[in-house]
Amino acid sequence: MRLRAVMAAAAALLGAAAGPPAAQAQAPAATPAPAPWIAPDFAVPLTAGGPGFRLVPLGPGLTEIDYRAYMSSIAHLQKTFTRSPDWPHAGLTMKDAVLDMETEAGRFAARTSFAYAVLTPDGTRERACVYVYPSRVPGYDAQVVLWVTAAEYEAGFDAELYAWVQKWLARDWPFRSVAYPGRAIPWEQWDAMVAAGKGG
Repeated sequence: MRLRAVMAAAAALLGAAAGPPAAQAQAPAATPAPAPWIAPDFAVPLTAGGPGFRLVPLGPGLTEIDYRAYMSSIAHLQKTFTRSPDWPHAGLTMKDAVLDMETEAGRFAARTSFAYAVLTPDGTRERACVYVYPSRVPGYDAQVVLWVTAAEYEAGFDAELYAWVQKWLARDWPFRSVAYPGRAIPWEQWDAMVAAGKGG
């Protein structure tokens, strides 16, 4: 519902080739499997924060305040985050919101992507969201997108949060190269890079 790109972690291949040693010696060398997008032993942050905000994983317990946040900013998010009328839109229901939260929590648990709510320190209001995904473009370890509500954007929080997120990813995550579509990389350029990757 949010960013519906299909994200899947690459599986590591384990075990030796089947057959007797002589047969193995004659077989061509196997191509090494790609490394998982995030190491199995990496402890994914469950909370973090800065002045006036804290991050926690999105999940069913945050459904109501998350729903209020994005429904207050439909036009703003369609223009700045999704570039699409599909999310959010006025017809979304609380049932839709619950399913969305369950999906995000499931992805977090499976380590296929990591979605965070950016809350006020007391946890009563959602100011923004941050998403960490495997990159859809070769050469990047991850892609990160974020949005803030229309009110927070007007207050200047978008630039503040973006600067903080870049430092957080560099400091607390294992990635060497992170893409920030729609920010460090214009959307049009990113879309072309994704399309070129699919064509290759």
